[in-house]
Amino acid sequence: MLGYVQDSTRAAFNNIILYVFLASIGLGSLFLVAVEYLSGAVWSTPFRRIPEFLSALLIVLPFVLIPVFSNMSHIFHWMHPEVVSADKILQSKAPYLNSTFFIIRTAAFIFLWLVFYFFIIKNSKKQDASGDQSLTKKNIKISAVFMPVFAITISFTAIDWLMSLEPHWFSTILGVYYFSGSVLAGLAAATIIIVMLNENGYLVNGLNSNHYYSLGALLFAFTNFWAYIAFSQFMLIWYANLPEETFWFLQRWEGTWIIFTIGLIFVRFVIPYFGLLSQPSKMNPKRLLVMSCWILFAHWYDMYWLAMPNYSKDGVLFGWIELGFVLFAIGLVMLLFNQLAKKNNLVAIKDPKLQRGIDFRL
Repeated sequence: MLGYVQDSTRAAFNNIILYVFLASIGLGSLFLVAVEYLSGAVWSTPFRRIPEFLSALLIVLPFVLIPVFSNMSHIFHWMHPEVVSADKILQSKAPYLNSTFFIIRTAAFIFLWLVFYFFIIKNSKKQDASGDQSLTKKNIKISAVFMPVFAITISFTAIDWLMSLEPHWFSTILGVYYFSGSVLAGLAAATIIIVMLNENGYLVNGLNSNHYYSLGALLFAFTNFWAYIAFSQFMLIWYANLPEETFWFLQRWEGTWIIFTIGLIFVRFVIPYFGLLSQPSKMNPKRLLVMSCWILFAHWYDMYWLAMPNYSKDGVLFGWIELGFVLFAIGLVMLLFNQLAKKNNLVAIKDPKLQRGIDFRL
């Protein structure tokens, strides 16, 4: 709140970064839960409850957005009628980019996410008491419906909250870009907690390096997938060399942003790639913990790179306002997880796949 008093626009941009960051962890975690149900995977069942808890971040998203909605006109140029009336491009986008439809979309997306979260998590927790295997089948069906809804809503979330900050720019790949980062964020956050809990004896006995390797392999795979999508987006825009597309990257190639942009390549890809490349690195709990923390930091770095140049065109800004939002995000995740862990089982104790998951070997 103090940030809004000092510089409301700067705080609002950081608030957007906070929103897309928390949404990505929550959605990425719920995606991982849905993937387990749909694929019939057993290796992740002993710690599926961890991403289930993390997906509860979806509940706080409306509250995170309250300060942003009161400052939207300072962030989005297309919300000023006089600007739109003088710009043919914005006029053509007005049926989509208008405050009423924007708020309706955001509310509808969050509502849909919460509906799927509620039913999937409710069935999972209910199974702890009843042991009813039909609840697993119900969650498989719900997850099947969730997947296309997830794909559409996460793509439009990226368009609304990141692409529309610069309404003249467009990219058909940004939705997939945000998806890849979201899965990485959810997976990294879950891995941090899983490793810490397991190494301190809070999860079921039997989890070993085979489970760690599977988590590390997924982190490594989605790191490569993110790099592929990021390069594809850049390469296509660079090759076409259209002014209406290239200016977005040129803006991130000026002032101190050039250092930040080059840094993104190393922070987001090179370091995680080599940090998780070898088999032992994926099986070592300390290495896995460090790399998961790094990937989560890299995701915030990425969201900052996507959003902040639209506010600070001259160079990178980092002060107590930015630090405050980072600390708030960390504190919120820790507080929410702690509260849920106190009230619920850390393990899906009556899931029919639990023992097979504990016995999992590569």
